[in-house]
Amino acid sequence: MFNEENTAEQIIINSLKSTHLGDIRWSFISADELPRQHSEVLIESMVRDALIRLNPEIKAKPDRAEEVLYKLRAILLSVEGEGLVRANELLAEWLKGEKSMPFGDRGEHAPVKLIDFNDISQNEFVITNQWVYPVKEGGKRLDIVLLVNGIPVVIAEAKTPVRPAVTWVDGASDIHDGYEQTIPQMFVPNVFSFATEGKCFRYGTVRMPIDMWGPWHDDTNKSEGTLADVQRSVASMIRPEIVLDILQNFTVFATDKKHRRIKIISRYQQYHATNQIIDRVIAGYPKKGLIWHFQGSGKSLLMVFASQKLRMHKALGNPTVIIVVDRVDLDTQITATFNAAD
Repeated sequence: MFNEENTAEQIIINSLKSTHLGDIRWSFISADELPRQHSEVLIESMVRDALIRLNPEIKAKPDRAEEVLYKLRAILLSVEGEGLVRANELLAEWLKGEKSMPFGDRGEHAPVKLIDFNDISQNEFVITNQWVYPVKEGGKRLDIVLLVNGIPVVIAEAKTPVRPAVTWVDGASDIHDGYEQTIPQMFVPNVFSFATEGKCFRYGTVRMPIDMWGPWHDDTNKSEGTLADVQRSVASMIRPEIVLDILQNFTVFATDKKHRRIKIISRYQQYHATNQIIDRVIAGYPKKGLIWHFQGSGKSLLMVFASQKLRMHKALGNPTVIIVVDRVDLDTQITATFNAAD
């Protein structure tokens, strides 16, 4: 008998368990075996271990990890007042290592690392399923949760592939219209979520309208409609190194025309094009490149993502990025995009 758990959900889990970069891979731990308290969004014992492992100042005085956890808990609780996007933005600053604490020998501030982006083998990557939050009767059940150092960074809904009336939209709706509203704390650390019914794969960020959720393809195959296509998208996008790359370089927060905070994530075309630009700049050749865009395809945001990663790349030493346009309206448009994307 086919159902969600033994078809799309389990196949995705098996695909992710076999997706790896060398020895770096997602390790499966059942939700019942994870050391969680009933109201914990973060697996605090794993976060604590990572803080001690990645931060010499905390390793010297392990009690300092509690000070960081206190800050993280406060952000999780702030979602009720700040709203989900703003709380997500505040926690993203911690995830990306942009925050510091007075842990130096003389009380000077030292950066705090929750995730090691330079040597990703230092991180713990876990996949689990049927995650219930809160852990009590009546809690919401999430199909798939992926964690980095005990922090749930990706959430997925996998619907049945054998009922024609059910599509990925139903899974996305469960997330957008359901869980983000009823258990918003679970999405404060969220980098992105994805949904599938075993035929199409779509991903989006917190509070992103469902009609803006997009597909993910690699450079070799852009077909859709089969479970093999979904597996290909999962294996291409939901890799430990790519999830961390998206967190660090391919999400931005902006203010829309209604003065609301929104979270933007790159499309697969922007992701691949940006990394090809970076590779060429680092290699020093070829000196030129051409990316073709049609109107409304996201060229301004591609420039934002490329500029962001160029300036963040340690090998490039914070380079100057020059943008040349041939129309005044493009100057205005691109300037507005950069200004809106903080």
